[in-house]
Amino acid sequence: MRYGVLGTGQVGRTLGGKLVELGHEVTLGSRTKDNPVGREWAAGAGAAAGTFAEAAAGAEVVVNAVAGQVALAALEAAGAENLAGKVVVDVSNPLSFEDGEVRLSPVESDSVGEQIQRAFPHARVVKSLNTVNCQVMVDPGRVPGRHQIFVCGEDAEAKAQVTELLGEFGWPADRVLDLGGIQAARSVEMWLPLWLNLMRHFGHADFNLELHTPR
Repeated sequence: MRYGVLGTGQVGRTLGGKLVELGHEVTLGSRTKDNPVGREWAAGAGAAAGTFAEAAAGAEVVVNAVAGQVALAALEAAGAENLAGKVVVDVSNPLSFEDGEVRLSPVESDSVGEQIQRAFPHARVVKSLNTVNCQVMVDPGRVPGRHQIFVCGEDAEAKAQVTELLGEFGWPADRVLDLGGIQAARSVEMWLPLWLNLMRHFGHADFNLELHTPR
């Protein structure tokens, strides 16, 4: 399958690298065609690099791996026409920094996932993977136990497709929890402050939630 991964940061490069390893065609997108990080990554990974629009245009699935604060701008640069009808996997978090403190924006009454779906109504947005470190995203075995990952979005077929992708990354289908529509992105995005505190507590990012119920 052809993937367009938007973002040349650690998250984008990690996801793109795993997709290449799995045999998919990947274009890593950035604001400019001559982005040196993207070019260097693509040469090493045996993939392609280009602009956000080039990455999205040739893709069957688009992965938004830029920061939540710039997600809409990146997707606007990718072009609504290049997103229409396609699954857009949003792995971003709404991080902002004020007076040296980590904040979330938006929070509670909105989410980046919802903002993307409103801005691009013909895209099939699925929020997932934002609750774990990028290394755990593509290798859940780094964390022992039967821990979970989440999906939410308005399109059931899109969520099923993303669940299949998560399976390729090593997440069994019974550990992928469907939280419903895209409004549920608010809850998984608000997990980030606790995640950051846990990372400071443990001194590393190889952890995740394992949920147990009586049924």
